[in-house]
Amino acid sequence: MATFVLVPGHWFGAWVWDGVAAGLRAAGHDVRAVTLTGVAERAAQATPDVDVDTHAADIVEVVEGGGLAGVVLVAHSGGNMAATAAADRIPDRIARVVYVDTGPMPDGLAGIDFHDPETRAALEKRVAEDGGGWLIPVPPFDADADPVNLAGLSAETLAAMRERGTPQPFGTASQPAARPDPLPDTPRTVVASTFPIEAVRRMGEEGVPVFAAMTGPEWTYRELPTGHWPMLSRPADLAAVLADLA
Repeated sequence: MATFVLVPGHWFGAWVWDGVAAGLRAAGHDVRAVTLTGVAERAAQATPDVDVDTHAADIVEVVEGGGLAGVVLVAHSGGNMAATAAADRIPDRIARVVYVDTGPMPDGLAGIDFHDPETRAALEKRVAEDGGGWLIPVPPFDADADPVNLAGLSAETLAAMRERGTPQPFGTASQPAARPDPLPDTPRTVVASTFPIEAVRRMGEEGVPVFAAMTGPEWTYRELPTGHWPMLSRPADLAAVLADLA
């Protein structure tokens, strides 16, 4: 059986993985879901200094502090930055990194750099006006306004996301990645829910930096069509995909 460490994306704590964790544990796997510094039940620890390095250290502590090895490290969305950094630091303990509807950023690029200029400017404005200059406010999670990302989520789930979400320290999106050279050859998998794998391959082959970082012999790909939060919209199916990868 495998050991899974599950890393949430922005605004959420370990609870967002509850359905997936239950499925994996029922199959006999060891599961550790992480709440990162400054978010969810650790929101009181949020400061302007919380960044990717802070969250990477959280993950390393879960792995090393727990004496874990052969870990399948799973990251959703914005959690990709911290998970990638952690896997780069302790490659001897990581059997595979799984990116759920996300992927790693190349060296020198931050999470915010994935956005087009208009979206990035809107995010920076929200941080400045509603986040005190250092927090990313919780989105409204309005399915009518964002039907693609919120596909498959019930009204009850959307209400829980609004109620349980907490502002995200902006440093976790604005600190650039610092990847080692050479990169570890750790096996990596993308589980794509809102974008087609063929587009990833095509843009990688065309040399688009973000997608080029998601291609190579160590990479495999799975598709799980739904919205951007498959751990909430299709938890049993995502658990099955992860168990199969292990």
